[in-house]
Amino acid sequence: MAYAEKRFSTAKGSKGKVTWRSRYKKPDGSWGSEPGFPTKKTALAWGEEQEAAIRAGRWVDPDLSAGLFGVWAREWMAAKAPRGRTITTRWDRLGTHLLPKWQYVPLIKINWFEAEAWANAVALTHDDVTASQCLTLMSQIMTGAVDAGRILVNPLAGRRRSKTAAVKEKIRQKERAKAEGPAVSPEILLRIARRLGRRNGTHLLVTGFSGPRWGEGLAFTRDSLGERREPYEDGWFTCPTLMVREEVAEYQTRDSATGEKGPLFFGLEPVKTDGSMRDVDLPPFLHQMVLEHIELLPPAHEYLFCTQSGKWWRNSNFGRQVMRPAADGRAPLPKSKGHREREKWDPLCPGLNMDLLRHLHDSLQAQIGVKEPLAFEQAGHRRPGIKRVYQHPTPTMRRERLEGLQEIFEQAMKSLGWDDVWES
Repeated sequence: MAYAEKRFSTAKGSKGKVTWRSRYKKPDGSWGSEPGFPTKKTALAWGEEQEAAIRAGRWVDPDLSAGLFGVWAREWMAAKAPRGRTITTRWDRLGTHLLPKWQYVPLIKINWFEAEAWANAVALTHDDVTASQCLTLMSQIMTGAVDAGRILVNPLAGRRRSKTAAVKEKIRQKERAKAEGPAVSPEILLRIARRLGRRNGTHLLVTGFSGPRWGEGLAFTRDSLGERREPYEDGWFTCPTLMVREEVAEYQTRDSATGEKGPLFFGLEPVKTDGSMRDVDLPPFLHQMVLEHIELLPPAHEYLFCTQSGKWWRNSNFGRQVMRPAADGRAPLPKSKGHREREKWDPLCPGLNMDLLRHLHDSLQAQIGVKEPLAFEQAGHRRPGIKRVYQHPTPTMRRERLEGLQEIFEQAMKSLGWDDVWES
């Protein structure tokens, strides 16, 4: 049963100040204590509250609640084992943003008001996505503290951040900049692809007309080319596909327990989500290009879209050596010893990158009225809401999408006056 003890201060100048310490019995039978109460009554009441919470099964040890966020965050990280890139991202957010602010704050002292204000400050100095990711990670760590019996409730759980006027304006400016960015059309894409030739040009056309992510495209092999076969009317609907199952990932590894940097990872990983694992339907022109591309690949090259030596492209190298000259233009180079003459390329779409080509695919889907169940599936997006459960792509939807993309390609070729994409 809880009781109170009188305590006399022996500190110099305190003149024997009296305080009370609460004593209560813990679940394991040992005695817990909490000092600093001004009266016997308040100390006794606090102890009785602890014992009542213990009997009700909702007690949290005050010593654990007073534990520091930084200590618990490292313990929580050590217990988790997500995929490598997720570990890296979490430690980046912890080391750069969360720990400098919250490392020495007791778990019990963390509240939503201060966390929200801090996140809005991060959004101003960095960006809104980083702020949201930091707040989400912080909430996950706090939920782990609840599960581990260190705090009773997570004050961040279920809360939605209210953005300040300054943060909203920064988001609007970023959205305007995106809207005013390079606009790519099917005709421009075809012209850039022709500049690059069959090898890299086919990679661009597959991305612009079927929408795989950068890492997904690098992971395509000869065996990725498949066929969809579904019951349709009195027979079957069939179409060629590219099967997305893996992606090539490139990131700095981190030790999951300590956050220490490890070696750079550059290799295959499973795609991130179930929605990303999909079969992308290919219109006839794109299927034929992929077949021709495979025929011209050296037998030793396993991956469809690779360097001349058969290795995966580094994202930065592909941008510098392939995309930037083809989209932004380049200066002429006279013939000299060691290299051949290089013709001048005028700018076609400065700033274009592979992510914007993926945007083009989704925009083309909207242009030809692809139904939502199929549009989300082909882009590798998880459709929100209950309609994800009730609505599914049908063969008719697939046929209409393929016919629409084929028509866009043929119209672009007609506009350019071309009979073939490739000059040779």
